[in-house]
Amino acid sequence: MNLVTIEEIRAAAGRIGAHALRTPLLPQPWATGSPLWLKAESLQEIGAFKIRGAFNAIASLDEPARTRGVVAYSSGNHAQAVAFAAKQFGIPAVIVVPDVTPRIKVEATAAHGAEIVEVPIGERESRAYEIARERGLTLIPPFDHRDVIAGQGTIGLEIVEDLPEVEVVLIPVSGGGLASGIATAVKALKPSVKVFLAEPELAADTAEGLRAGARVDWTMDRRARTIADGLRSQPSELTFAHLKAHADGIVTVSENEIREAVRTIAHKARLISETSGAVGVAAHLFHADELPQGRTVAVLSGGNVDPEQLAELLRL
Repeated sequence: MNLVTIEEIRAAAGRIGAHALRTPLLPQPWATGSPLWLKAESLQEIGAFKIRGAFNAIASLDEPARTRGVVAYSSGNHAQAVAFAAKQFGIPAVIVVPDVTPRIKVEATAAHGAEIVEVPIGERESRAYEIARERGLTLIPPFDHRDVIAGQGTIGLEIVEDLPEVEVVLIPVSGGGLASGIATAVKALKPSVKVFLAEPELAADTAEGLRAGARVDWTMDRRARTIADGLRSQPSELTFAHLKAHADGIVTVSENEIREAVRTIAHKARLISETSGAVGVAAHLFHADELPQGRTVAVLSGGNVDPEQLAELLRL
């Protein structure tokens, strides 16, 4: 399988530069053990890293396809990203979301002018493909797409450029687009860096697959148990190939560890993280013995947490 290249990621950086924030690498002096920096993708205008891949994918379409419009399926952040990018291009967007998606994400997506279609969580992908066929729209998938992976990989470019002495990178993993892109960039620029993935124990299909050397399938009901609603997907053949090629290891974290990481990020880093965005910090906090030592960057992938959920997490 042909993997995404560093040249594709550099090209993506050129396309998205005026539309995606170059997020800061923030040192965390409170952290014990290995020195820790947070790559705060929660500070993107849409509150998550997904704008990078969505914008790159739409920018890469030919003019007729782009003009007809796009459709996407997502638990929330990819939905917002596609809607936001489509708005920048002035094209139609239809977003298919699970009916359990946090309302803050649904409302934010609608605010960008997209048409919202809510379906049971197990039907989101099939309905998106139906709409694409019925209306002649281009499907922009959340991770199983070279241009999406390349867009997310621009985070890896920025990490190495802003912290050349980085030794470890921790990345949340679900569908694997984020991890595939970052790992590709980091390993191309600095092969000595150890790239580790972080995943909820209750949605640990990637960990099981990497141990087995091949993708495994967990049912949606099984993956939906985790509080990390953005990490309930599983890798495609394309993203799993990238993870096998470039990841050095994976750590799984418990639900309580995810909750504690959200609280720690809020109280000590003074940043808001959604549960899915906090798993890398959870790995650093509670599984240091499973990780390499050294200057570590944890990717805080998003901050679109429902206010009621955040209040509950902070009260515990």
